[in-house]
Amino acid sequence: MLMFRRSPLVQIETERLVLRPPEHQDFAAWRDLRFASVDFLQPWEPVWAPDHLSRRAFMNRVHWSRRAIRDGIAVPLMLYRRTDGALLGGVTLDNIRRGPAQTGTTGYWMGAPYARHGYMREALNGLVHYAFTHLNLSRIEAGCLPENTPSRRLLETCGYKYEGVAQSYLQINGRWRNHVLYANLRIDRRGKTDAG
Repeated sequence: MLMFRRSPLVQIETERLVLRPPEHQDFAAWRDLRFASVDFLQPWEPVWAPDHLSRRAFMNRVHWSRRAIRDGIAVPLMLYRRTDGALLGGVTLDNIRRGPAQTGTTGYWMGAPYARHGYMREALNGLVHYAFTHLNLSRIEAGCLPENTPSRRLLETCGYKYEGVAQSYLQINGRWRNHVLYANLRIDRRGKTDAG
């Protein structure tokens, strides 16, 4: 069983999960889960670099995560199940902008064996709560491919509302792709919005 150490950077606890930044000892679990989920993940992600699953690439991720949290520009977290310490996926609050914006962007991935069990909904709700209460953000944005119905449903059940379409927004699986855009507001007076 994996022991959870309280990170000096950030740790979010939910009913079934512990969300914390990646650490060096997480490499094997991360590599194995990403490798086992390659067919599940690649249609929705940028093309993986040739060394994506290497120890060196993961160590760079760990160092970037620490710097990003320290500098207040991102909160990259990995999802661990409380009962057995299994790594389930990851969620990141990135592109944190201060000043008049007070906003950030969420991104997430789930290992194939753990999809459709409500874990990401629980993690995303925990991260949104953290962003609004601890980071004092006002707006959290997210985007996904129009045909990614599970991701759209996830965002909508976590309080994100549809705002429109961004043309050629990101390179996904080697192609520039349109994305539907969503936002979650700390104080939201918009009511329900219809997704296009």
